[in-house]
Amino acid sequence: MLYNDDKNLDSVASSIDSPTADLSSMRGQLITFEGIDGSGKSTLAMMAADWLRARKIPVLSLREPGGTAIGESIRTILLAKANTAMCMETELMLFAAARAQLIREIIKPALAAGTWVICDRFYDSTFAYQGYGRGLDLDHISHLMAIATGGLKPDRTFLLDVSLDVAVSRLNNRPGKADRLDQEDAEFMKRTRDGYLAILAAEPDRLVRIDADLAENDVLNQITKCF
Repeated sequence: MLYNDDKNLDSVASSIDSPTADLSSMRGQLITFEGIDGSGKSTLAMMAADWLRARKIPVLSLREPGGTAIGESIRTILLAKANTAMCMETELMLFAAARAQLIREIIKPALAAGTWVICDRFYDSTFAYQGYGRGLDLDHISHLMAIATGGLKPDRTFLLDVSLDVAVSRLNNRPGKADRLDQEDAEFMKRTRDGYLAILAAEPDRLVRIDADLAENDVLNQITKCF
């Protein structure tokens, strides 16, 4: 299952300056979007994908967990409100299992074919949420991620960094908290955001901080300037 938005964003894309590079001549790239809930990450990932498509770049949009039949089944288990008894270690390994399937079944073949892959979350989410947020051992997570990814790393990761006040305000305006992972409190959000910032500090060449407090088009403009 692909995670595509049906909205036509050509008008948005045309309002932004074209990149100087000839993107169509470049190899397949893995571009990931990260951020805490309320950062606008999923929306901006879809907008960026449409911006690339408007420039004739072959793009595949995916989400984590999910993107495959197996991954979507795991997603259902992870998000089900009834699964409140799920322990942290089970949660960690389910995310890893879904990622391993997605990489081998979908992402690697797409990259090999020259397609750009835009992924809504990737392994940074695991470090931020299960590591910094839940307090699981980061070294243990590193070993598990090495197995799950087979060494695959994103070419570029956009960290949509949003202030906690703005994130909470946006979440409160959503129709309803629909799943198990939407039930975390402000302290968990803070730990997770701090985790993302720690990852950014450790890998500044891969991660790009995007000010996600701004309006959507302004955020998109920050992102497209990096292509």
